[in-house]
Amino acid sequence: MSNRSFLSTLRFFRPKGGKYGCKEEKTAEDWGEIRCGQKIWEDFYRKRWQYDKKVRSTHGVNCTGSCSWDVYVKNGILVWETQRTDYPDCGKGFPNHEPRGCSRGATYSWYTYSPVRLKYPLMRSSLLKMFRAALKEHNDPVSAWRSIVEDSEKKKMFQKDRGKGGFVRVSWDEATTLISAALIHTIQKFGPDRIFGFTPIPAMSMVCYASGARFLSLIGGSMISFYDWYCDLPPSSPQIWGEQTDVPESADWYESTYMIVWGTNLPMTRTPDAHFFTEARYRGAHVTAVAPDYAEYVKFADTWLPAKAGTDAALAIAMAHVIFKEFYIDRQTDYFFEYAKKYTDLPFLVVIEKKEDAHVPGRFLRASDLEKEMNNAEWKTILYDITQREFCIPNGSIGFRWNESGNWNLHLKDAMNDNEIDPALSFAKDNDTWITVNFPLFDFKEPKSKSGTVPVKKVITAKGERLVATVFDLMAAHLGVRHPESAHQADYPESYNDPRPYSPAWQEAITGVPKEDVIRVAREFAENAEKTCGKSLIFLGAGTNHWYHSDMIYRTIISLTTLCGCQGINGGGWAHYVGQEKVRPQSAWSQVAFGLDWRRPPRLQNGTSFYYFATGQWRYDTMNPQQLYSPVAESKAYKHMADYNAVAARLGWLPSYPQFDMNPIDICREAIEKGFSSDDEIIAYTVDKLKKGEIKFSIEDPDDPMNFPRMLFLWRANLLGASGKGHEYFLKHLLGIENAVFNKDADNRPEEIKWRDPAPEGKLDLLVTLELRMSTSAMYADVALPAAGWYEMHDLSTTDMHPFIHPFNPAIDPPWESRTNWEQFKAIAKKFSEIAVIHLGELKDLVATPLMHDSPNEIAQSEVMDWKKGETDPIPGKTMPNMVVVNRDYPNTYKMMTSLGPLVDKVGIGSKGVAWSADEEYIRLKEKLGMISEEGVSHGMPSLETGKQVAETILALAPETNGSTAVKSWKKLEEKTGLKLTHLSREREGEKFSFSDISVQP
Repeated sequence: MSNRSFLSTLRFFRPKGGKYGCKEEKTAEDWGEIRCGQKIWEDFYRKRWQYDKKVRSTHGVNCTGSCSWDVYVKNGILVWETQRTDYPDCGKGFPNHEPRGCSRGATYSWYTYSPVRLKYPLMRSSLLKMFRAALKEHNDPVSAWRSIVEDSEKKKMFQKDRGKGGFVRVSWDEATTLISAALIHTIQKFGPDRIFGFTPIPAMSMVCYASGARFLSLIGGSMISFYDWYCDLPPSSPQIWGEQTDVPESADWYESTYMIVWGTNLPMTRTPDAHFFTEARYRGAHVTAVAPDYAEYVKFADTWLPAKAGTDAALAIAMAHVIFKEFYIDRQTDYFFEYAKKYTDLPFLVVIEKKEDAHVPGRFLRASDLEKEMNNAEWKTILYDITQREFCIPNGSIGFRWNESGNWNLHLKDAMNDNEIDPALSFAKDNDTWITVNFPLFDFKEPKSKSGTVPVKKVITAKGERLVATVFDLMAAHLGVRHPESAHQADYPESYNDPRPYSPAWQEAITGVPKEDVIRVAREFAENAEKTCGKSLIFLGAGTNHWYHSDMIYRTIISLTTLCGCQGINGGGWAHYVGQEKVRPQSAWSQVAFGLDWRRPPRLQNGTSFYYFATGQWRYDTMNPQQLYSPVAESKAYKHMADYNAVAARLGWLPSYPQFDMNPIDICREAIEKGFSSDDEIIAYTVDKLKKGEIKFSIEDPDDPMNFPRMLFLWRANLLGASGKGHEYFLKHLLGIENAVFNKDADNRPEEIKWRDPAPEGKLDLLVTLELRMSTSAMYADVALPAAGWYEMHDLSTTDMHPFIHPFNPAIDPPWESRTNWEQFKAIAKKFSEIAVIHLGELKDLVATPLMHDSPNEIAQSEVMDWKKGETDPIPGKTMPNMVVVNRDYPNTYKMMTSLGPLVDKVGIGSKGVAWSADEEYIRLKEKLGMISEEGVSHGMPSLETGKQVAETILALAPETNGSTAVKSWKKLEEKTGLKLTHLSREREGEKFSFSDISVQP
């Protein structure tokens, strides 16, 4: 059959008449042709791309891209999506943000109608049968739930069915009734701090996150952190800067002239942003790739350093050796020196301690050591001023942040007399003596020490004469870089070819990277930074972060950007991207998300500690911390990691929920019954009981049933299928079902934690998922509630990759019986409030919170002393966790959830230790959102009935989207720092972005 004959049999190409249709006509010298056949196929194609409406939305999938999309609807069905290209122009000579998007986002509309989508509320059939029978018998949902969960046989009956199917469809009313009954029973018997919620990365859909977090916070539940247990958080960042992760936007890559891509696959994982990387290369930027394999990003590199997996720290520290030697010791690079003096801790002085026959580095020299009379003297560091030739106290250390104003800045001035200072980086040419200092060396077999020679000065302190050295000199000695002025012998490599730590030859044996390549790349990186004043950039990601010692890997790499003056420079510094972590309107969002407008403080639990104990993984932990001790450390206290967590909890360094081995509501009730009626008296009563050992921290006995987590809500998260490291332990100890745990209990036992045999299984009474699809977590849940997709809701999305706030808009209503997360938790809150009228009422709840970052509590403990060991008194907020008595108005939970509470108006809002008034915005929100007309606690307050109202509230309160609020926040920071800052937002004071505004254009 000829091609023409074949085509003639197809409907689309069948001719109208004649053997092959009408006569064909050739045109354009036979380059064109006119046919008279039917063109039904053209109509089909046209109709394929017809649509009834299009809506701007985005995707909330933690991809970090946060791209704006048009979603097309035809006949009420999502048919396709395309990328928006209307991002604001970046300015002349700078590439714009579009094109943004990727092939994954372009297929999301299919997901809406996926066969694995949850369509109706589901409950495990064995649980449903028991609950219905119990409800008939008791005629009260709380009593019905109690009769099931307190009967061990009945409880095991539905627990063993987890993960084995057997779901049946139920109504929303029946599902919320069971959930509410379980919540109330848990609060009554164990306490609200036994109720947990987990959902990751709020930036990817802020209203969705806030929905469950707000409800749980209002009832006193605990929100589990994200980004940590699954190893996306780089711990080096808070260790160095006290901040979670703060990195440049992707547009900033274009400014870089030298880039090292270190363990992160930019073209594959940063698809919408990779064009900036490519455009920087077109502009002439040099690219070095560090990867153990020929990854996708390696093919774009000029240089490839194929380091063995996990050896990145050795590679980086050898590069630091080269940079320190050639750009600080062999010659003084002006830009690096000036940067180091102003922006690093290299000039600060460290006390040298004597340990047996050796000297070792101690802590920073403090103003209190010099008996200076000033606020927070124990938290103000010292340096040596070359000009005045004396020790002085510079502005800017953390002691200046709290209880005073005007000096929390990096101006090189003496805080005592406001004189200009010139810090000494080194005492090599002006010292009292040289000494040999021992440093830790963690070798492959066992930790040992290495020595280096360090110039020191003598200083008279409150405890007598002490030796002090600069961080710079200690770092030089630690890196194995000899000062030319030093005549002492030490463990220094004689050259780059000497395989002693930390030379290029030393790393070659570890990483497999030729020393010549390491020397060349280190020089190129530093030379570029010197010529461009810091425009050398290092990309980092999961490839470097998902390691046990990732903090060491990152800190060595960040030392390169710090030594070369790259941090804080456009086109320079570190750039870690693993997850959509930046909530730009954080100050406003947190008010709504954690119910701060009604009750403070919330319970926020760090995930790593929670899962370690809740899933019983601590029982199998064979790691002996003594293997990790520095050989120059003073003592080796504990042999089990769990002990350190218990100590951290009772000293207030970490949150720990459940809190105590007693219901926090019962603690308050008992104190009141004994005559301790005020909040301060209740707290004092609790502290006394803790001191006597009559109340204990739950973490000290995690396998006591009183200390189990009892309920867990999961939404926007597949904890059991993705982020829950140690899946088999979750199944065994948390869920109590068949599992693949083959490990035996570790031989070493903790000292601070009680060991119980046998290990408990099935700690959770109820697992609830609110999910779009039948994920792994939903399969193991007791109740699975169908959630709306990204094209079915109002929400907000931001990222660290660009400055825009993107909206979610509903292109269609949630199909079947699915609901948005906000509507789901509203339904639970409503049913909970109705039942709470009978069973709970208003109660006092004792909330223990850690000594929080970005608060004065972060400088509460200048020395580590354990109150339990009698080394100091237990003082809330000082030597132990803070304690606050919170009034829980359980019957009004729904009213509080759906209205913006009075604390926004009365107390104001804030973030990062800075707070400002929001009274004007509160009044405007009443006008914009409407006020609650129903009588009760929320009467006359701004309405939060819908997800869109929540989004509008965030935009109205946030400095990032409200110019007048921005001016107020900068003004408050001005007072603390003494710097002029309000000009940064003054010109845009009148701008106020609404949800409609960002729906029109980014």
